[in-house]
Amino acid sequence: MGDSDGPEKLGRAPVMADVAARAGVPHQTVSRVLNSPELVRPATRERVEEAIASLGYRRNMSARALATSRTQLIGVVTPAITLFGPSHMAMAIQEAARSVGYATISAATETASTSPTEVLDFFLTLGVEGIIVIAPTTQTAVEAHRLAGRLPVVAIAADLPDAGELHVVAIDNVQGARDATAHLVGLGHEHIAHIAGPTDWFDARARAVGWRIELEQAGLPVPEVLPGGGWDATDGYAAAQQLLAQDTMPTAVFAANDNIALGAMRAFHRAGLRIPEDVAVVGYDDVAGCRFYEPPLTTVRQPFADLGRHAMDTLLAALDGRPTDDAPSRPELVVRESSVGQAALEASGEGTAGPTTERRSS
Repeated sequence: MGDSDGPEKLGRAPVMADVAARAGVPHQTVSRVLNSPELVRPATRERVEEAIASLGYRRNMSARALATSRTQLIGVVTPAITLFGPSHMAMAIQEAARSVGYATISAATETASTSPTEVLDFFLTLGVEGIIVIAPTTQTAVEAHRLAGRLPVVAIAADLPDAGELHVVAIDNVQGARDATAHLVGLGHEHIAHIAGPTDWFDARARAVGWRIELEQAGLPVPEVLPGGGWDATDGYAAAQQLLAQDTMPTAVFAANDNIALGAMRAFHRAGLRIPEDVAVVGYDDVAGCRFYEPPLTTVRQPFADLGRHAMDTLLAALDGRPTDDAPSRPELVVRESSVGQAALEASGEGTAGPTTERRSS
């Protein structure tokens, strides 16, 4: 087959034998390059990859599934919400799955018309090899348990109290909250309030725990948690109104997410308080746009890409009968002007002026 024999010359989709002929190698070598490239010498691997690119070869996943009894499909169960954390987790899982040759099929739960049994039956019909459940709430954790047993199930949940048959991966929300609180303590704040997220969310509970632990270790008073009720800016605004009505205002606030922080900042601005001079504010998530808040928001960035890879690696290990890694992924504190002020950041030499000013700490 000459170099000019590309897909348009073949008159059909190229197959593995065409790649082998173009590269001058046995078809088994092409298979190894596709499935275990580390076993192939670099020069040979490069020749095969060039043949794949020039021919426009795409592996036939259906044929592979028939040959290996593996469908390369995983089911992903998501809560029926569009909040920042769960939606970014779902995208991270999809990217991680694609990077190792898997496709994802999603199903939402917590709806009146969808039960865990129906989700499992749907996935089994399609032949998924395993399931990843994004389980931020107590209800989704219950559903994850119901799905486990017939297939390997990985649950993404912070501090799940009873894992049972589930393989659990998580972001270390306790540590993230400790980092945020320690940052405020290090700035000299002694009265640090916490506006929490919904009580049925594991993430919200873990962030409240981390805040409390850090205050106790610093020997500082631990005030009552302000229940935000939800994850929206309106919840933060209402909680901040409660703080403003107290006899003594805290000098710093750690909010359970960035939307709550935004609402609190709005309430403080309307009350004539300066941020961070009168009250410092730290959020959680690093949502798109929070560096353009006024002032730009100090927050805790979650490693969603790492979490997606961790969930996928854990599922593959479970499928292969290998031990799984249950170490949580650590988030990253991103310091901006809402806690330290622009002058302090510029003086540190760790950023540039304006909304992009920031420094990071892990």
